[in-house]
Amino acid sequence: MWGGFLLFVFIVLAVDLGVFNRDDHQPSGREALTFTAVTVVLALAFAVFVFQAYEHHWQGLGLTPDAIDHRINDGHLAVVKFLTGYVVELSLSMDNVFVIALIFTHLRVPIRYQHRVLFWGILGALAMRGAMIAGGTVLVTRFHWVTYLFGAFLMLTSAKMLLTKEKEESPEERWIVRWLNRHFRVTGEFHEQHFTIVREGKRWITPLAVTLVLVETTDLLFAVDSIPAIFAITTDPFLVFTSNVFAILGLRSLYFGLAGLLQKFRYLNVSLAIILGLVGAKMLAATIVDRWLGESQNTIMLATIVMILGAGAVFSVVADRPRR
Repeated sequence: MWGGFLLFVFIVLAVDLGVFNRDDHQPSGREALTFTAVTVVLALAFAVFVFQAYEHHWQGLGLTPDAIDHRINDGHLAVVKFLTGYVVELSLSMDNVFVIALIFTHLRVPIRYQHRVLFWGILGALAMRGAMIAGGTVLVTRFHWVTYLFGAFLMLTSAKMLLTKEKEESPEERWIVRWLNRHFRVTGEFHEQHFTIVREGKRWITPLAVTLVLVETTDLLFAVDSIPAIFAITTDPFLVFTSNVFAILGLRSLYFGLAGLLQKFRYLNVSLAIILGLVGAKMLAATIVDRWLGESQNTIMLATIVMILGAGAVFSVVADRPRR
């Protein structure tokens, strides 16, 4: 199951880079939104596979009780958890789009090279999140009290997002950029799509490599929020990993299609903060939620998250109308 899924992911990435984006160019908004729609369709198609796999417990999938609700994941329950995790991860990835756009802007990365950075950034994100999911699953399964730590952390993060107005910081001023300039030879200009070059017999890294390191670091920081969030839904490692991967696959096209458009949704961060607070509260009150809502808790969670995102979009449009 794991090998087949990873093979599927690499095929999708190979088709993306080797067929549709073989030549460095600026993807149009239509191309980006089309690929985003394709990733959503693939996620929905995979949900059908999840139903069959967990309904018939192929290769033992779903036979281990979930540490969150202590239930065996059958087809219906697994699909609801997969889709809920996918929506949560995809919504939290939208905030990541703003930071990536800021990095590209400050480092003046040409648009035709941004796709290559995001492509390799996806591969790095898959490896990092896979390791974090594996470690987090072991912790939550063996030490249930860890869920309360995750819940408290998400609640604090939610409060910080709602109460703190962060200032945009130039990536050049971050310590990681200073560290790279101190320990590596960094060229002052881009060299097409290359991350490293050889000059006078010495290896140099280009600003494109610096950009890639910043993008990977940013994803790692966002994963610290998103990984605990999905553990409020399920601890099944296959469901957690696959929902994360489909969200990451849509991140590249989401950037090119929505980076400028999302700036108009002023209440998006509020919606994301409320979602983090909601999943954090669910982790802290897991016993009470399970007693009151039972097996319908995941369906209610999915519907609530979708409504929160929809409300944020509607309020943003309404608030922007008088100004226009």
